[in-house]
Amino acid sequence: MVMVDRLVEIVDKTTVTAFLIREENIFCVNSEFREPGLIENMAQTAAAGVGAKPGVIDGKAPLGFIGGIRNLKIDAFPKVGQEIMTHVTVLHEVFDATIVLGEVFLGNQLIAGCELKIFLVS
Repeated sequence: MVMVDRLVEIVDKTTVTAFLIREENIFCVNSEFREPGLIENMAQTAAAGVGAKPGVIDGKAPLGFIGGIRNLKIDAFPKVGQEIMTHVTVLHEVFDATIVLGEVFLGNQLIAGCELKIFLVS
């Protein structure tokens, strides 16, 4: 399942992606993009940033999994037809674990955020 439509930019340790919410998305309930989708979108944004780094084979994002979520806050759920912009900033990297701050925006409004611990499989 893909929760990122396009890579918008990578600046220093921050990756920005865009994602259009579609009705057929598995995480849409009553035309709203719900909690698991927002979290997965942040995780895939982090993977997109790693996949775009020099030295990554064919620009493919690595396989990874979410090892932990901290301080999850969701203020609003985007609706079908709306586009979200997700910013993920790397806070710490230790071995195969990366701690990131994920923030999801709808227009200029921050609607969700959390810290994710992501493990990448080499």
